[in-house]
Amino acid sequence: MPLAVYILGVAIFAQGTSELMLAGLLPEMAADLGVSVPDAGLLISGFAVGMLVGAPVLAVLTLRWPPRTALLAFMAVFAGSHVAGALTSSYGVLLATRVVGAFVYAGFWAVAAVTAIRLVPDGARGRAMSVVAGGLTVATLLGLPAGTLVGQNLGWRAAFWAVAALSALAAAGVLATVPATRPQSASGQELSLRAQARALARPSVWLACATTAVSTAAVLVTFAYLAALLVDTTGLAPGWVAGVLALYGLGSLIGITLGGRVADLRPFALLFAGLTGVTLVSAGIGLGATAAWAAVPLAFLLGGFGFAVNPALNTRVFALAAGAPALAASVNVAAFNVGITVGPWLGGLALDAGYGYPSTGWIGAALGLLALATVAVARMTRGPVVQPAPVEPAVPAS
Repeated sequence: MPLAVYILGVAIFAQGTSELMLAGLLPEMAADLGVSVPDAGLLISGFAVGMLVGAPVLAVLTLRWPPRTALLAFMAVFAGSHVAGALTSSYGVLLATRVVGAFVYAGFWAVAAVTAIRLVPDGARGRAMSVVAGGLTVATLLGLPAGTLVGQNLGWRAAFWAVAALSALAAAGVLATVPATRPQSASGQELSLRAQARALARPSVWLACATTAVSTAAVLVTFAYLAALLVDTTGLAPGWVAGVLALYGLGSLIGITLGGRVADLRPFALLFAGLTGVTLVSAGIGLGATAAWAAVPLAFLLGGFGFAVNPALNTRVFALAAGAPALAASVNVAAFNVGITVGPWLGGLALDAGYGYPSTGWIGAALGLLALATVAVARMTRGPVVQPAPVEPAVPAS
C-alpha cells in the first residue's frame, strides 16, 4: 500500500475529527456564543448540508485539475475555515465556516477516493478504500473524544485550532507523497464531463448509491441516539457512555479493516453478510436495550458490521462507473450523507411520537432489510462488470 494512501487516511482523520467533535462541545459553544443548544446543533446540520452539496459540485468544477492540486486547495480552505471559526465571535460567521469547511471536505473525499484507487492495482482497491475511509473510524475512536477533551478543558476554540494544525500537517504529507500527475487516463475520456455523465447514467450505479444511502441510514438511526439510549433505557451511568462509544469505534475500525480485505474478491458476499449483521444487531438493540449485558456488546457489533461494508460500497460504484471515477465518487459521497441525514431524522420522528429509544433499533432493522433488498436486486440484475481501461504510468504535470 503506497504511503500516499495512508496520508490520505490521515487527512480524512483530521477533517473527520472536525465533523464529529461538535457533538461533545455544543453546551460550551452555545454558552460562549450566546445561543441555545438547539441553535448550536445547527452547526452540525450545516456541516451535513455542506457535505451533501460539496462532493458533486466540486467534482465537476475541478474535473480538469491535477488531483494533488485539488487535494491541497481543499485542505487549505478547510484549515482556513477553522482558523476563521476559532477567531470569530459571531454565530452566523461560525455557521458559514462550518458549511464552507464541509463543502471542501466532501470534495476532498471524492478526489482522495479516486486518487487512492489509481495508486493501487485493481485487486487492492478495497484495501486502499478501507485505509482512506478508516481515517474516519479512527476519528470516531480517537478524534471525537480527544477533540471533546481539548474543547472542554481549553475551550472549543482550541479544538478548532488543533484541527487546523493537524489539517496543515496532513496537507504537507499530501504534497510530499501524492504524485503530481495530469488529470487524465490513457484514453483521455475522463476529461469529458459528457462522457462521465453517460457512464454515470447506468441504473446499476444509482442502485449501488441507493444501497450506500439506505445502509448508512440503517446504522446512523441507532448510533445517533446511542448515548441517550444507554443512559435513559439501559440505565448506564453517564460516565460509562464514552467507553461504550469508544467500543463502537473499535468495532468500526476492525470491521472496515476486515472488509477491505474481502471487498475486491467477494463484494456481494460482504454486503450480504455485513447488512444481515446490521439488521440482526439493530433488532437485538430493539429487543435488549434495557440490559447492559446485551446493549454494550451490540454497540461494538453495530460498528463492526456497519463499517465492514464500507469498502464494498465504495469500490462497487467505481467498478460500475469505470469511465466516470470523479463523478461516481462524488455521488457516492453524497449518498453517504443522505444516509447520515435521513437516519437520525427517522429516529427523531419515532422519538417525537413517543415510541422510545429502542424504536431506533427497529427502524435500523427495517432499513437493513431494505438495503439487503437493493443488494439482492443488484445481484440478480448485474451484467458484465465494466472494467476500467488500463492506465498508463502517471504523466508528470508540467
